[in-house]
Amino acid sequence: MKKALGQILLSLTLIASSASCLAGGGSEMAPAHRYEHQLNTISMMEAESLVGKEGVYFFDVNTLELWAEGFIPGAIYFNVKDWKKLLPAKKDAVMVFYCANRLCNASEIAAHEALKMGYTNVLQMPDGIYGWRLSNRVTEKP
Repeated sequence: MKKALGQILLSLTLIASSASCLAGGGSEMAPAHRYEHQLNTISMMEAESLVGKEGVYFFDVNTLELWAEGFIPGAIYFNVKDWKKLLPAKKDAVMVFYCANRLCNASEIAAHEALKMGYTNVLQMPDGIYGWRLSNRVTEKP
C-alpha cells in the first residue's frame, strides 16, 4: 500500500512539474499589444437600432463559412484581401465591425485598422454574430 501511494505521489509530482514547464509554451512572456486608438464598443441592442440606416456600415469579419450561415442584414463581408476598398469614402461614416463572439478578436483588429486610417466613428460589437443569433435577431444569408 505504501509503495503504491508513493508511486502515485511521484507521478503527481512529475505531472505537476512538467505542466509548469509547458505552461508558457517555451517562449518568453511579452506584454499584450497596445493600440494607440481607444476602441468604442456597441451593444447588440444599440447595433440593432442602426441596421438599415443610411450612412451606417456593418462589416462582418468572420470566415466565409460563418458568413454563409447568416449575417446581420446589410453587412459587408470584410475578410477579403482588398478590404480597404470596402471602406466608405466619408471618414466620419458610422462603421460597426463584428466577428464570431467575445473570444474572437478579428473585428477588434479590423476596427483598429480603420481608426489608424483616419475613420472617426468606428464601433466594435463584441458579442458578434453568435450573440446576435442567440438573441433571435434577424439575419440574412448570401
